[in-house]
Amino acid sequence: MNDSPPSLFDRFNGWVRHSVTIKLLAVGFLLLLLLIPTSMVESLIGERAQFRDNVLADVTGKWGGPQLLTGPVLVLPCHYAERDRDNKLVTSTGYACFLPDSLSCTGELLPETRQRSLYDLVVYRARLRVRGSFRTEALANWDLDPANIRWNEAFIATGISDLKGIRNAVALRWDGAALPFEPGLPAAEALPYGTAPGASSLTSNLPRGTGSMSDIEHVPPVQGGQESTGGLNVRVPIADAAALGARHTFSFELDLNGSTGLLLAPLGRTTTVRLTSPWASPSFIGEFLPRQRTVRPDGFRAEWQVLNLNRNYPQRWRTSEGQRPSVDASTFGVRLLVPVDEYQKSMRAVKYALLPLALTFLIFFFVEVLQRRRIHPVQYLLVGFALVIFYLLLLALGEYVRFNAAYLTAAASVTGLVTTYVAGIFRRRDLTLVTAGVLTLIYGFVYIILQLEDYALLIGTLGLLLILALVMWLSRKIDWYAAGSEEGGSRID
Repeated sequence: MNDSPPSLFDRFNGWVRHSVTIKLLAVGFLLLLLLIPTSMVESLIGERAQFRDNVLADVTGKWGGPQLLTGPVLVLPCHYAERDRDNKLVTSTGYACFLPDSLSCTGELLPETRQRSLYDLVVYRARLRVRGSFRTEALANWDLDPANIRWNEAFIATGISDLKGIRNAVALRWDGAALPFEPGLPAAEALPYGTAPGASSLTSNLPRGTGSMSDIEHVPPVQGGQESTGGLNVRVPIADAAALGARHTFSFELDLNGSTGLLLAPLGRTTTVRLTSPWASPSFIGEFLPRQRTVRPDGFRAEWQVLNLNRNYPQRWRTSEGQRPSVDASTFGVRLLVPVDEYQKSMRAVKYALLPLALTFLIFFFVEVLQRRRIHPVQYLLVGFALVIFYLLLLALGEYVRFNAAYLTAAASVTGLVTTYVAGIFRRRDLTLVTAGVLTLIYGFVYIILQLEDYALLIGTLGLLLILALVMWLSRKIDWYAAGSEEGGSRID
């Protein structure tokens, strides 16, 4: 029998094996380690969402992309003289641009749901009627010589971000006379520049809450979009300055394919827009909210009215002075949304991945401290990987079924797997049932947070406070200095 005292190494090894502090640090390290595969799942969600966006772009490239309607604008080509670098007087061509005195647009958006691969995509057909009038100020008030204007080349320019979406021939009725539009613009600077609404699934704002009713949101239309450069033009009879100063009426009808959303620029001195649609999940985007709106399960109706005083560009400008306004700070319209976006909800669920991991490991830690049952770090890791796989399973199932069904299936599968495994570890029914109950409560709690987006911070904070209070109550009588020590009788063996 060897009665020699234990070596320094043996004493250190025993301290490491039985120290609660070391065990707590090890559990914390394992939690941080499991955040690596969690971040990989989050990246995978982003990749799948990007693949969905690519599919959307492929469909919209053939149907018609997000649409921005800009115009009409009355444009007068004119000559102006300027000196070059050599101080020589050269004559160049510029454009005098006039915006409508009144502008009205009424129309209907007819949505269609298209299926491509695993995804349901929403496109629309817009039937729009645009009308209004022009009435310009005297040219003398603008320091513009009528002799420099090429009156026989006056034209109306209308911007459409994706010309592929035009379904039928478009004709302008100018003072009652029908004039067919031609594709393209004599000069891009004849129109203000703007950006069509973006179409990213993860950057798009979805309706908040549990229902399918819409939400009014302020979304900068330039985010994720692309600059609109397409348009139509038609020559109009403006003979002289007197004809320019007279009142001219115009109207045209536009049958347009589009996707994601429709934006309009308020170019009139007074702009009025009325849109209706049988789509029950719109999102009103841009810089102006509808002054009147009605959203019902059978569709929506919205009306905007914008004055020229509400925007940051004038009723007229000259390109020779380097003036070409941007309409991005004044556009408004609607985005047609798919009521459920599985990728966005999965991404939000992953943000709470630390909660089930930490609480499950906390149960294991208390079992070790209070019940003196040794749990190996490998067992911690296996349970942790099972909890991480929940999010991967949620993502995979969400591409085939609705999010609620995917969440329920993934949660039940992982809870059953972990419960079966810990039953073999604890070998006690009560501890196994506690673990299963805690996991069920955690996944239920996260699900409620996902549904109540507006109150997610409040509910999440209250839930964490309750969990902390419960942990403090359970651990209130533990002697942490004696726990795990042989003298204290709380040795973990």
